[in-house]
Amino acid sequence: MTGPAAPAVFRWEELDWDDPLSSLDPDKRPPKELVEKARGPRGARRKRVVRGEGGFFMNRSLMAADFRVPPHHHDHDELIVVLSGGCEFDDDFASLRPGDCIVIYSGTRYGFTCGADGMDFLTIRTGEARVSLEE
Repeated sequence: MTGPAAPAVFRWEELDWDDPLSSLDPDKRPPKELVEKARGPRGARRKRVVRGEGGFFMNRSLMAADFRVPPHHHDHDELIVVLSGGCEFDDDFASLRPGDCIVIYSGTRYGFTCGADGMDFLTIRTGEARVSLEE
């Protein structure tokens, strides 16, 4: 009988910034229009920190002040944890500040705008999620 697997350690400074179009599952790559917006000078970037180890997927994202994430939904539940900055969700859905977190269930439509300090946050899921933009 074998014992448990060794812990997986991820060092932030050793991880590369993500190319959003290089998803593990090509069917789960974000829409190109969202990627182009994020690549702009006042955009967003992320590191895929955990990519399936222990059944978890975790991204750390940095978004500029006033960066807008348009309405969309995912095919997995997600936990968002704000490290710094904050955001306002559309339709009075929620307002998040440093230390706040929110669970958003699969299929829930949401969008948000980052505040004046931008936002640094973690997104944790139990699967690599597909992004579907909505009008």
